[in-house]
Amino acid sequence: MSNLTSVLNQLQKERTRLASQLKSLTNALSALNGSKSSETGRARISAAGRARIAAAQRARWAKVKGPKVVSITARKRTLSPAARRKIAAAQKARWAKWRRAQKKG
Repeated sequence: MSNLTSVLNQLQKERTRLASQLKSLTNALSALNGSKSSETGRARISAAGRARIAAAQRARWAKVKGPKVVSITARKRTLSPAARRKIAAAQKARWAKWRRAQKKG
């Protein structure tokens, strides 16, 4: 029985030694990687906190941009109805040509 106890003690010492080595290896790896093994996830922020941050950022941008100036020359360019009819007719002709080619081939 004492033989079994001595073997058990020896195994426990070996396990302790290996655990110590593993811990030192883990520390060395984390030092080389530049990260800590005890890092946790980022803290969550409440919706109210996000709203306060967003409002503050909007206020900062409004302060930087100043009063809004409406440009007179900034207008949307549109095609005239005649130009749209020309484009539509050309497209219809292209499709008709394609359909005729499909029927032949």
